[in-house]
Amino acid sequence: MKKWLTLVAAIGFEVAATLSLKAALDRPAWYVLVVAGYVASFVFISACLQAGMKIGVAYGIWGAGGVTVTALLSAGIYGEPLTVLMGLGIMLIIAGVLTVELGSQKAQHEKEIEA
Repeated sequence: MKKWLTLVAAIGFEVAATLSLKAALDRPAWYVLVVAGYVASFVFISACLQAGMKIGVAYGIWGAGGVTVTALLSAGIYGEPLTVLMGLGIMLIIAGVLTVELGSQKAQHEKEIEA
């Protein structure tokens, strides 16, 4: 459970930092949050890996989660477009990450059977 919580935290900090980039264009003080958010995100993704999550799975979920949440929040906060085609792209990213996760679980299961 710890690895999933640290992954969620990593995604949250990455999204906050990315959204702050837009705010920093008009108010440079926001760059403090940008830097702090990215540093915290890397600390939490490292903790997630130390807790035992596979890097392909962690990075895939981190990236897909970040893209998805950032796209949704930027539409709500900054009024940026969110089109049907973009939604399809987000669904494809999520499907790809799920495929990697399922493949990782299958490989782990097969490895355990061999042992």
